[in-house]
Amino acid sequence: MRTPLIRSGAALAAAAVLTLPAAAALALPSAPALAGPPPPATRNELAAPTPSPGAATVTKAGTSFLTATGIAAGQPVRVGASTGDHLYWSFPARAGQIHEITATVSFPKGRTGASTWTVEVFDGLRRRQACTAGAQAPTAAASATSVPLGCTLRQVRSWAEPWSADPLPGTYYVRLSVVDLPEPDLGLPIDVDLLVSDVGDGDAPADDGELKAPLVPNTKAGTVLTGEPAATPAEEEDDESFLTGWLPEVSSRWIWTTAGGVLAAVAGVVGFALTRRPRRP
Repeated sequence: MRTPLIRSGAALAAAAVLTLPAAAALALPSAPALAGPPPPATRNELAAPTPSPGAATVTKAGTSFLTATGIAAGQPVRVGASTGDHLYWSFPARAGQIHEITATVSFPKGRTGASTWTVEVFDGLRRRQACTAGAQAPTAAASATSVPLGCTLRQVRSWAEPWSADPLPGTYYVRLSVVDLPEPDLGLPIDVDLLVSDVGDGDAPADDGELKAPLVPNTKAGTVLTGEPAATPAEEEDDESFLTGWLPEVSSRWIWTTAGGVLAAVAGVVGFALTRRPRRP
């Protein structure tokens, strides 16, 4: 009697296994319904930054830190330059912002070899800032018609230690240049398109500090005097020129120079007297 029971149990188990896929197909929803929302796109998958609506295009570039052309975030830049030029721009940054610099250098035809370009960012103290993303120093092949460059800065902090190189609020400088190219290609015309965009949320982190003043270099350290200095009376000038005008200023340098000259002359005379032979009759 045990054998028929075992056979009937095996038959029931086989029937359950055969009917399970059909039941699962009826109970589960379709595949598209199970798919959840797509994962958020990463920063590299985001669309390229676009200029701010209505922003005027900048057509100039400086040749040094002092002559850097000022631009704002979202303001497009398009300039014509020559291969080998150092191009400078400056832009303001506030605490909590994250700036992304994108540039494209377009070449003419007839280049002889590959060239390496670089985009660098400096803060108000001329400290070079690190890039967290972007092609900061790409190499363009000889057949390439353009090369893209990019640099994403770290979030600007509201306070940092003096010894650190953390980005702080103030003026930042962008320098675009070529670092390696064949000599025959030096001086060829190029077109540069550049854009500085703010990709941060503008909220400064809670770092328990505040910068006293933005890092903006003082390019006007002095003032130009428009008036003439007050002149001394004519009599005092005449007396001074008559009495001491022809005399050099007495100092230890003049004393030691005079003494050294006298000693050298005496030594020369004594040496000549000792070495001179008497004349024969």
